[in-house]
Amino acid sequence: MQPALAPIPAAEERLSAALAARRGTRSSRTILLILPALLFLGLFFAYPMIDIVMRSLSGAGGFSLAHYGRLVAHPIYFRVFQITFEIALTVTIVTLLFGYPLAYVLVHCGRLAAGAIWACILLSLFTNILVRTYAWMILLAPDGVINQLLGAVGLGHQKLLFNRFAVLVGMTYALLPYMVLTLYSVMRGIDGTLLQAARNLGAGGGRAFWHVFLPLSLPGVVGGSLLVFILAVGYFITPRLLGGAGDQMIAMVIEEQVELGMDWGFASALAILLLLLTLAGFLLYSRFVGLKSLFESKL
Repeated sequence: MQPALAPIPAAEERLSAALAARRGTRSSRTILLILPALLFLGLFFAYPMIDIVMRSLSGAGGFSLAHYGRLVAHPIYFRVFQITFEIALTVTIVTLLFGYPLAYVLVHCGRLAAGAIWACILLSLFTNILVRTYAWMILLAPDGVINQLLGAVGLGHQKLLFNRFAVLVGMTYALLPYMVLTLYSVMRGIDGTLLQAARNLGAGGGRAFWHVFLPLSLPGVVGGSLLVFILAVGYFITPRLLGGAGDQMIAMVIEEQVELGMDWGFASALAILLLLLTLAGFLLYSRFVGLKSLFESKL
């Protein structure tokens, strides 16, 4: 006599229970896999950020907004923020003007030429920032190579060091590889047959570039500009060594408050304000452009 088949509802319940147990096991394994990363982020990112926020809001009697009131009471600090964003924006524009043609050449040139250009870019990227900065100090010195060349062509010796020009040159050189890498990653994904189709339809090389290639490369333009701007806002060593008294950036002021004044609370308030201003720019970009354009090309 054959055993009676289990009722269908009972079989479905056992199957649902087995699937739920499997999902629970999978979820537990996922949590165990990401737990080290969460602990790392909590220890080295979340905790320092929370500590900075607490220091900026602490005073002699506990909770206090005195550090932020000091920012409002001394407009000189807002002038430093203005200088910081002026330099960061200028560096972003200059790196884009140099980086876009360079990335375009890298996409369309031969393998040998591209290899030589990449060697120069990566050499700059992997060279220590102090070495690069001191190299520019030597080049821009009153008796440096650049001033010697200017004197040889009859332009005389110029003051190229310890001013805004030196800061822009040093930061542009340091941040140019980031712009080129971002632009190249987008340009490489642009289908070349689209340009060929535009030419077949009667568009010249210039029109094909302006109406086809340039719009498709805009995600790289926006992404590279955002990356360079964020990096430039927090730059310290290059403006410290190459700039003058009127070229102080906010990172230099924060360092002075910690090293010379031992004023951790006020330095934390400056850092939080810089972070908020940077996030505000990032949110404006997200609102009007969209974060999606950072990660994919409009093909």
